[in-house]
Formats: sequence, C-alpha cells, structure tokens
Amino acid sequence: MVTIFVREINSYFSSLLGYINVIVFLVSLGLFIWVFPDTSIMEYGYATLEPLFIISPWVFLFLIPAVTMRSFAEEKHTGTIELLVTKPISDLRIILGKYFASLFLVLFSLAPTLVYFFSISKLGYPPGNIDAGATWGSYIGLFLVGASFVSIGIFSSSLTSNQIVSFILALFLCFVFYSGFDYISELPVFIGKIDDIILLIGINSHYNSMSRGVIDTRDVVYFISFISIFILLTKIVLESRKW
Repeated sequence: MVTIFVREINSYFSSLLGYINVIVFLVSLGLFIWVFPDTSIMEYGYATLEPLFIISPWVFLFLIPAVTMRSFAEEKHTGTIELLVTKPISDLRIILGKYFASLFLVLFSLAPTLVYFFSISKLGYPPGNIDAGATWGSYIGLFLVGASFVSIGIFSSSLTSNQIVSFILALFLCFVFYSGFDYISELPVFIGKIDDIILLIGINSHYNSMSRGVIDTRDVVYFISFISIFILLTKIVLESRKW
C-alpha cells in the first residue's frame, strides 16, 4: 500500500496537475474570502472563518473529482491496470494506496488555509477573539467531507477508462450526497414524514453539525461508514474483472 501511495504522490507532483489543483483551490478561496464583497470576511464585522467553511465544500466539489478522475481510469486506458493487479498486493491495498494519496493532496491543499485562521484571530478585537471550538470543529468536518468526496471519486474512476466521464460522474455523485438530499427532503411529499431521515442521509447535515464545534460520535460514524461503503463498492468493481 505504501508503494502505491508514494507512486501516486510522485505522479501528482511530477506533472502540473497537482500544483494546478492546489493553486486553483487556494486562489478561489482567497477571492471569495477576501475580495468578493458578498462573501468577504471583512464585511462581517467580527472575527469568523464562516465564509471559508461555507465555500470550501463547493470548491471541493470540483477539485476532488479532478484529483481522483485519473486514479483507475488512466490505469485502464493505458492498460497498466493489468500489471498492477498481478503484483503481490490485494485489491483493497491498491484502493487504499490510491485513496490516501488523493486524500493527502486534499489535506495538502487545506493546510495553507490555517494562515487565514491565525490572520483573522489577530484581526479580532481583542486579538484572539474567535470561536476556536467551532473553527476546529469545522476544519475536522471539512476534512471528513473531503475524505468522503475522495471515496466517491475513487469509486467513479474505477467504473470507466475515460477520465472525463469519471470526473462528471464523481461531480454528480458528490453534489447529490452533499446537497441533493437537502433539496429532496424539502419536497412536499416528504415534509413532516421522513424529511429528517432524508436529511441525515446527506453529508451536509452532518457537516453543519460538526461546524458548531461539537464533535458528535454519530457524525463521525456516519462519515467513516460513508467512506467505507464507497471503498467497498470500488473493491467490488475491481473484483468484477474476475467474474
């Protein structure tokens, strides 16, 4: 698994892809958080990173499918998947190696935003007047959202040999699971009946819960289960070649 992880990381950063994804993520957030008047932190009048945690999942919605689209799709397109699966390593280890490599790139993109936290903390009055509990809870929630999107992206990539198809499918699934269930729960046929249950299926309700600064075990279990399900589905897809 470590060999696959290192191979994927080297592949990302040996080309412009990895750097472009990181730069696009940081520039997009920077513009929304500091420049655009409707979302600028400076317009809030108090020390908060709320715009960062509202916008980041939507940027992840495009960034992560772009990172993961090549994971298995490129291997299938070039034919190297056959060489990979004949090595003395299980399918699960191959999947986890690629999964953690993509997750590392997401974490690598997210780490520089800590500068925003310290900047806003210093700009507060008095300095340090920021809700640290909610901020760190939001960071943990955002990381878990990213980890969930990566699992969807890896699964989508395993279904096709076309990277564009993989990107579009991952984008669609990430949107559905992040925000789609919110819209479904608001349909008149569900209101007052099972709308709460439908909300809990989606990622957004659990992310919002963690953003309040309270790390609920139920939310953590949800994210771990969600990620595990998509990794298991990816394993099933890879094993289907033997059927």
